Amino acid sequence: MLVRVHAASVNAGDWHLMRGRPHIMRVMGYGLLRPKNPVLGGDLAGRVEAVGRNVTEFQPGDEVFGMSIRTFAEYVSVRDVGIVLKPAKLTFEEAAAVPVAAITALQGLRDKGQIRPGQKVLINGASGGVGTFAVQIAKSFGADVTGVCSPRNVDMVRSIGADRVIDYTREDFTREGQRYDLIFDVAGNHSFSDCRRALSPDGTLVLAGQSGRKKVSILPFVTTPVVSRFVRQKLVTFIAKRSKEDLTLLKELLEAGKVKPVIDRQYPLSEVPEAIRYLGEGHARGKIVITV
Repeated sequence: MLVRVHAASVNAGDWHLMRGRPHIMRVMGYGLLRPKNPVLGGDLAGRVEAVGRNVTEFQPGDEVFGMSIRTFAEYVSVRDVGIVLKPAKLTFEEAAAVPVAAITALQGLRDKGQIRPGQKVLINGASGGVGTFAVQIAKSFGADVTGVCSPRNVDMVRSIGADRVIDYTREDFTREGQRYDLIFDVAGNHSFSDCRRALSPDGTLVLAGQSGRKKVSILPFVTTPVVSRFVRQKLVTFIAKRSKEDLTLLKELLEAGKVKPVIDRQYPLSEVPEAIRYLGEGHARGKIVITV
């Protein structure tokens, strides 16, 4: 399908791809000395302009949103694998803020964390793009949710459904004595051993694709399976995968009002470098959206 992009959003993956870190990414085909593909972007919301002969679900004029590649552009050619109809009640900007971050939160909590109603769940990095969705999705599963964030974001995290909010400048959740059934770690500012202190004996720690980490390393992906063999607690790393089924579920949550995008700033397409620079500072509250 050819989609005219009305909005996209910035993710941590764009920042890491632009920098080429960790360096193994360069060997994997992303470009040795500079990005192999200069166009970034993984989220989009827009209107279908044309469809191929094998596309039956969509037609020109449909408003859609989802995951693709090279979405910081005016038009994108996409397969319909990761695209669904946009919720009518959402603007293009709101819809563009959803796919990558919300799917990361959903797959991390549901598939890797095996979240269940009544569990005590902690979201470390609750005010960022993935974190704000994680708080809301965890609540939609019936969990008791604690969010960890900076002092300026405490009220916002509470407003999106957190039962308790920890200001990390005043409290260290790994040392307060509270145990959690599931810790969903987006911030990546504590070691494995520190997080394990805050886990219940059979609890699960999910590291969300290193999305919030300033220094990206493949080490956690190598060591986690080894450590998990020797402890009762589960330590899980993952990177979200494109899923039309999960996008459809998220669409239902959005339409029901159980999940709502939190948007920090909007930049025009011509200011993508500034948008990525702002994301790299690590202080974004929710999502950063690119308008086209």
